[in-house]
Amino acid sequence: MRRKIKIKKEIKPDFLYNSTTVEKFINYIMKEGKKSVARKIMYSALDEVKKKMKADNPVEILEGAIKNVSPLLEVRSRRIGGANYQVPREVPLNRRFSLACRWILEAARNKKGKPMSEKLAEEIMLAFKNEGEAIKKKENTHKMAEANKAFAHFAW
Repeated sequence: MRRKIKIKKEIKPDFLYNSTTVEKFINYIMKEGKKSVARKIMYSALDEVKKKMKADNPVEILEGAIKNVSPLLEVRSRRIGGANYQVPREVPLNRRFSLACRWILEAARNKKGKPMSEKLAEEIMLAFKNEGEAIKKKENTHKMAEANKAFAHFAW
């Protein structure tokens, strides 16, 4: 019996920037169903990015940051003949986006002593400049994939 095909839910663009990327990011920020709180955090973070980077469209900076953080390769564990191998695999597009968002948020949440919107704005700007914790995480993932290149023939 095959698995049921998952139906992708259509995400409507947010009302301020008319961007699905922003809306998806708001959904990642949201905890315990508090979407209005997540919206406040996201919009104030984007306002701060707009001010500090003197950009007329902060959504482009957000998308650039996500693009910079998105990993191309990752390692997946695979059991072959009683041994586990870390097999490097290419990351699908939708997973790239979700990993990038998760890593940017994780990096922002791990900072201390500032409001979340400031931490998030800072991390977005750092990611846009190819710096910061989220970029380090991506580089580590790529290093792992590179180190385990020898097991690439196990991927199928």
